[in-house]
Amino acid sequence: MLNEVSVLLLLLVFIIAAMASDPDPVMDFCIAKSPENVFECKNSSAATIEDFTFSGIKFPGNFKKTGFSSVAVNSNVFPGLNTLGVSFVRADFDVGGINVPHYHPRATEVAFVLEGKIYSGFVDTKNKVFAKVLEKGEVMVFPRGMLHFQLNVGDGPATILGSFDSQNPGLMRIPNAVFGSDIKVELLEKAFGLNSKELAKLKKKFSS
Repeated sequence: MLNEVSVLLLLLVFIIAAMASDPDPVMDFCIAKSPENVFECKNSSAATIEDFTFSGIKFPGNFKKTGFSSVAVNSNVFPGLNTLGVSFVRADFDVGGINVPHYHPRATEVAFVLEGKIYSGFVDTKNKVFAKVLEKGEVMVFPRGMLHFQLNVGDGPATILGSFDSQNPGLMRIPNAVFGSDIKVELLEKAFGLNSKELAKLKKKFSS
């Protein structure tokens, strides 16, 4: 009897894990009543074509200040995506611009190089780096939760279009998460071998 219970519990764990991604929709679509309440749909008869189209990434973002700009396309700005389990991003790079090491805890990303040359890669849990220079028209996949990065190595601006298998992939930028948060200074000094002056400089740079 105990073995049967153990098997059932193990099967339950696998079933829960398999269902952990965005759930399948049970309606044609669900246009949220508001970005703050994505679980309540407005009447489908009130939906318009504007709910299912988005023009906010027609043009490059302003990357002149930092060398990098990104525009997330999710259900907050594109209501038609709600409950569909997908989202999108446009990333623009100045010459030498970088997308700092980061990861998406809830989604795999597929990145398409629309323009330029991008050194792009990710790091697996064994600290092995998978990276190469991608050119216009090439595609790379970043598995869910893997740390990844991009650097414009071309002679002109570059653009990447990224798609996610979640309407809310999440974003953790490593420099900001580590040095822009309230982690104890003593711990950071010991972990990275930094003195207080060096650490203060980093915290000032990455604090939101």
